[in-house]
Amino acid sequence: MSSAEERIVELETKLSFQEHLIQELNEALTHQQQQLDALQHRLDTMCEQMQTGLSDEIRPVSEEAPPPHY
Repeated sequence: MSSAEERIVELETKLSFQEHLIQELNEALTHQQQQLDALQHRLDTMCEQMQTGLSDEIRPVSEEAPPPHY
């Protein structure tokens, strides 16, 4: 095999490994994005629950009963 052919084979081998690595990185990135989306959804849900819960529990001062020591 000539030197040029060897270099071409070496470049093709490197290209093949790079394509494989890019595919693996893409899959990892896609998985992480799905995890981030799920966590964002959970955070949004928890924030909504907190806002709803706080608005249900906090009443205007005029509606509050006086403390027991009055």
